[in-house]
Amino acid sequence: MFKLKVQDYFSSAHYLKDYKGPCEKIHGHNWKVELIVEGSELNSLDILIDFAILKKILKEVLFELDHKLLNEIPYFENINPSSERLAEYIFKKVKEKLSSYPNVKVKEVTVFETEKAGATYYE
Repeated sequence: MFKLKVQDYFSSAHYLKDYKGPCEKIHGHNWKVELIVEGSELNSLDILIDFAILKKILKEVLFELDHKLLNEIPYFENINPSSERLAEYIFKKVKEKLSSYPNVKVKEVTVFETEKAGATYYE
């Protein structure tokens, strides 16, 4: 098996409904996102997928979130836009965009809301 990893950043605001503490108020983060994909078969160039393609896909997904109030995105209408749910959202969106690359599977997505705190989603 082979694993590839790319990282990118975006900025957005959110608040956590029914949370008792500072995070119940609207606040922002400069989020760091780490995407890991895997696969067992390399292509004719001996690569799993071009890093440029992987970076482009991640950037497209993050563009939908950048400089937005996450609570207003339909996916988060009935759930809190927590780091955990944000990692899940990004995972699912990237998975959709990678559907034309059957030899590449999303392994995990980690979302860091600070340098020291992050959440990972995987299936």
